[in-house]
Order: sequence, then C-alpha cells, then structure tokens
Amino acid sequence: MLTNVHVKNFALIEEADLSFGEGLNILTGETGAGKSILIDAVNAALGSKVSRDMIRTGQEYALVELVFWIRNRELLENLKALDVEPDEDGNIILSRRIMEGRGISRINNSPVSLAKVREVTGLLLDIHGQHEHQSLLYPSKHLEILDEFAKKETTPLKKELAKVFARYQALKAERESFSLPEEERLRQLDFLRFEIEEIENARVKEGEEEELTALYRRMQHAQKIAENLSEAAKSLGYDSYDAAGEQVSRAVKELSEAERFDPEVGELREMAETVESLLGELNRSVSDYMDGLTFDEQEFRETESRLDLIHGLQAKYGRSFEDLQTALQERQEKESRLIHYEEERAKADQELLDCQEELTALSEELSMIRRRESFELAESIRNGLIDLNFLEVQFSIAFDRTEVFTRNGIDKAEFLISTNPGEEPRPLGRVASGGELSRIMLAIKAVLADSDDIPTLIFDEIDTGISGRTA
Repeated sequence: MLTNVHVKNFALIEEADLSFGEGLNILTGETGAGKSILIDAVNAALGSKVSRDMIRTGQEYALVELVFWIRNRELLENLKALDVEPDEDGNIILSRRIMEGRGISRINNSPVSLAKVREVTGLLLDIHGQHEHQSLLYPSKHLEILDEFAKKETTPLKKELAKVFARYQALKAERESFSLPEEERLRQLDFLRFEIEEIENARVKEGEEEELTALYRRMQHAQKIAENLSEAAKSLGYDSYDAAGEQVSRAVKELSEAERFDPEVGELREMAETVESLLGELNRSVSDYMDGLTFDEQEFRETESRLDLIHGLQAKYGRSFEDLQTALQERQEKESRLIHYEEERAKADQELLDCQEELTALSEELSMIRRRESFELAESIRNGLIDLNFLEVQFSIAFDRTEVFTRNGIDKAEFLISTNPGEEPRPLGRVASGGELSRIMLAIKAVLADSDDIPTLIFDEIDTGISGRTA
C-alpha cells in the first residue's frame, strides 16, 4: 500500500509530506487548496509527461517521492520478476526528480527508465481520474473492463492470441501477394533473371573495389609519384653536398675522429651509424619502388573499365560487397518463388488456413471465458449500484461478434442497464446521465479492486455528479 507521499517544489507546493493508513483515506479542501496538484505530482512519479512549468518558480528542480509498503506474497513475487525487491523495512521507494529539460526516476535509489516505472507501479497503484467515467460511453471500454475482471484467465490467453494474430496478419499479407496475372509473373521473372545474371557475370570479389581504386589512383598519378620519388631520392642520397646521405656520412666521420680523443663520443657515433644504416635502407627502398613504377596504358584502361562496372552495380544494388551478395540472394529467392508460384501459393493458403484455425480456437476459448465471467461481473456491478442508491437497477452484458479477427479475439461486449422498474435494459451510453456514469464507474472500480492484487486505489474527485443521500 502507499504509505507516504513527499512533494517538493512542484507547481505551487513548496514542500508537502503526507502519510496514509490502511483503509479509506480522504483528502478534502476548498477549490484551489492543491488537491489536484497532489494528484498531478503522483502521476508525475508514475511516469506521466510533465511540463517544465511544473517546477516551482525560482527553483532548479521538483521532486516527488512515493513510499510503498509491501507484504502480499504474490505481489512480492511479481515485483521480483521485474528485478525489484523491497528494502530491509519492506518498502519500495519511488522518486522522480524533474529538472530543466530532463528528469531522473529511481526505485530504491537505483536509476530506472520511465517504462520500467510504469511497469512496476502498474502492480502497486491505480488512479481513477475525475473524467474517467466518460470512457463508459464507448463499448470497447466494456470489453476491457470484463477482461480486467477475469484477467487471471484472460491475460495469458490474450497474450497467446496476440502472437497468433500477428502471425495471421503476416500470413494474410503473404497470401495477398500471390495475386499476379500470368503475364506479369513472366515479366517479373524475366527481369529478375536479367539482374541475377548481371550480378553473377560480374564475379565481383570481396575487397576488389578497394584494391582496384588504390591501383587506379596510383596509375592515374604515376608521373607525379615518379617526380616526387625522384626528388626524395635526391634529398636522401649522396649525389650532392647537402643531401641527407652525404651529410650523415660526414657526421659519422667527424664523430669517429672525435672518438679518438674522447671514448664517450663512441655512443654518439653509434647512434649516427644507426641513422646512416636506416637512411641507406630508405634509399634502397625508394630506388626499388621507382624501378617497379611503370605505367601500362592497357592495364589502366582495363582497371578503369572494371571499376566502372563495379560502381554501376553498386549504384543499383548496394555500396558494399555484402550488399551485392544480399541483393543476389534476395533476387534468387524471388526467382524461385515465381518459378514455383502455384506451389508457393498453395503453401501460403495452407499456412493461413492452419493459423486461422488456431486463431479461431483461441478466440472461441476466450469468448467462452468472457461469457461465463460476464454473469458474475454483471451481478457484482449490480450489487455495487444498489449500494450507490440504484435501488431498482438491472445490469447485464450483451455480446456480439466482430466481422473480422482482432488481436482481442472476436467479441464485442456492451453494458446494458435499466434504472426504472419494468424497463428493459438498454445500452449504457444511451441511458445513463453524467452523474449516473460516475456512480457506475465507482461501482465497477470497487468490483475490480476486490478481484485485483493492486494494493492502492486513488480516486480523483470521486464525488463528481454525486449528491444527496447517495453522497
């Protein structure tokens, strides 16, 4: 249960600390006293969107902290499955700090995402907004309420149904793709074969484009490279007085002469000889490279032509070697499908039929559970309505079927009500007034609370539309 709410710098609230006991807790006050702000703060902690305007003027942040005390064994197990466990006092502390442009949520001081917050708090707390009763005007909400009432049976079935429905949609789309006229099939097959041959005949190798690009660039600039290397050879060699080779050689001689008078110069002489050796090796490498630097016009044109072919394929099928292989595989698969078009279509028909049968079985099972549980839900809501001064009320749930499969099955459900003696129950949305809808939602929430493991239920403006003896 929710035991404490701490709010700081939120909207008009400088700081507030509220503690709650078991059972019914009521917050009352004049309009503008801050009751709705507290609800907004709790919603913020639960992960709802918050405007930066909610930070109190002049402050850098707003903080909302909720403390839950957990003792229900099943709830503890469900929380543990989400990697959330109470502290040593049995508490789960949820906080959200809201700052300019961002917010940080924590559970027991560990940062968590808002998605995780919503997942965890969905087990701990349910808020009934002051306008939520208006959702009863939509029959889709009625089916949702019924499923919530019977969720221990409906939830696992609905999860399985959603998976099968997703597969059904995919198979249906797959089957609808088998609608080509024969002439179009042959046209596509011919074009695919052309593309397959184009890729296969090119015989592009992995890394070939990179190697050819480097070779082409080298041949394209062969003359400039030769000029640069020639100048480098002159600077490094021994052909002129100021060339590096000549200068280093003279330095070695001078250091060797100095070593005769001071042995410690020997270390410097060795270093100079090492430089001379490296320089000699560099000179030989430059010379070897220049000897191998040739330009073959025929090779240049063949390289250029090969690169044009590869770049043309890349423009059509993808920039990398892997892209080309993927494009080839995709076209081969499409070709195979078009060649075996009738067999593939028959296979798709059978897969769709099998999935449809599975979907029908799951939908029928879910429908049976809903219809069985609807009697208990309707009776429970009727009893709740009697407690809320609907003395001659009748309440039932009518079922119809959808024209097509949905992820929720094949059921339509609608609440029917009669509040006057002798009057047949009619659709809720056509009969009930705003105040009556509010009372009906209160009765429904009370029924769901009895069948739910959520330990805390918050009602915002629950007295809206209720007055007199009923209030």
